[in-house]
Amino acid sequence: MFDVDRYLSVLGHPGPAEPTWDTLRRLHRRHLITIPYDSALNATRGTALWADVDVDVDAAFDSVVTGGRGGVCTELNGLFRTLLTRLGFDTGVLAAGIRQLDGSFGPDLEHLFGYVRLDGELLLTDVGFVGPSYVEPLRITEQVQHQYGNDFRVVERDGYHVVQRRGRAGDWQAVYRFHPRPRDFAEWRGPGLGLEEFARRLASAGTLVRGRAFERGQKILIGRRLLTVEDGHDTIRGLVTQSDYDAALADILGRPA
Repeated sequence: MFDVDRYLSVLGHPGPAEPTWDTLRRLHRRHLITIPYDSALNATRGTALWADVDVDVDAAFDSVVTGGRGGVCTELNGLFRTLLTRLGFDTGVLAAGIRQLDGSFGPDLEHLFGYVRLDGELLLTDVGFVGPSYVEPLRITEQVQHQYGNDFRVVERDGYHVVQRRGRAGDWQAVYRFHPRPRDFAEWRGPGLGLEEFARRLASAGTLVRGRAFERGQKILIGRRLLTVEDGHDTIRGLVTQSDYDAALADILGRPA
């Protein structure tokens, strides 16, 4: 059962918990550090990845926050949105198409994340994206925002707002694109969304993705490839031996190897 005090305790946030920028920033970062992303749940859903976008927060709380299971975007962002709402934040739902390896974007409703209206400003919140991406809430502005060695900005391109990231080396890269308007869960039940075919392609690939933030960055395990972002520096290596893979997985999921 959803419990605000238990949630804050698991996140390691003793307080204060007033609806302020500092509270939001701390909770967002602690969430990404404490609770991992794990696509294993989606691997059992076939093409029905978005059947439960309006997540049962009591069941998700028992499995993810209390039970220690990693979650997917609908669960993690649904739980976080509920926590913020109960703390007095003005929250809502957004949707995005994630940049694919070939530079294209997924369907507009592929990824569910959130926003907070605070002091008249719309802030992006996303604790359910495996990354690499922002660890603290992001303002919708082309002005560069620095986070732990990474730069972020939100630019307008082809009728969308695009979150972009740049590490200490390399150029700007898109993370995902979105429309900055509140979404209704009924939108995921509309016809012709392209979600089922997209889910079919994901299922055929069969690659599990896990990720978690750490004090200086993020670690993302894509199949047997480990991407580490530390202080703005990206490194990737293949995990050839089973022991290396098991150790990386345990590190990300916060479990014994």
